[in-house]
Amino acid sequence: MLKYGIGCLVVLALVVGLALILGLWAMGIYNGIVTRNQAVDKQWSQVENVYQRRYDLIPNLVNTVQGAANFEKSTLTEITNARASVGQVKLSPQDLSDPEKFKQFERAQGAMSSALSRLLVVVERYPDLKATQNFRDLQVQLEGTENRISVERGRFNDSVQEYNAYILQLPNSLIANFSGFHQRPYFTSVSGANQAPAVKFDFNNTPAPTPAR
Repeated sequence: MLKYGIGCLVVLALVVGLALILGLWAMGIYNGIVTRNQAVDKQWSQVENVYQRRYDLIPNLVNTVQGAANFEKSTLTEITNARASVGQVKLSPQDLSDPEKFKQFERAQGAMSSALSRLLVVVERYPDLKATQNFRDLQVQLEGTENRISVERGRFNDSVQEYNAYILQLPNSLIANFSGFHQRPYFTSVSGANQAPAVKFDFNNTPAPTPAR
């Protein structure tokens, strides 16, 4: 009877020990998922900051080019509408797991990049506008902002890819599915509209302005 009792205690100790080991193992994986998930959210805040910076610069750019004689109004309308569309698309950290909402955000920002690119091409025809100090200052700010957008998008993609790869691995995927963690979308570069516009100007060799459309 004593041997039986000791045997039961040994079995119970083994079961408890195994359960403790499994619990610590699962906790380690869960903590790893949470850490990577938070890294994605943190990097997203940086992406939002640089896009907001560009969003805030557009009104100054529009006001500056509006003063140019015969500037193409259709170009101004396009960039104003694109900015309005961007303002209507906001993503919270929770929305980052929704591929459709993320694509909507990316499309709006891509349209903004395209409109900005076309406006800057048109500006090339207006040497007097390009020569103003206000426009030169905006050029420097826009160039820096576009570079930061490219950098932060790349860092965001890196953090998402690390997170996605981690939760897809076995046995991590079991813990992720049980805990409600799913893959996250990331920025793509399929369309040229999603590429940052080149904010460069030649101040020494510029054709004459063309009439407004």
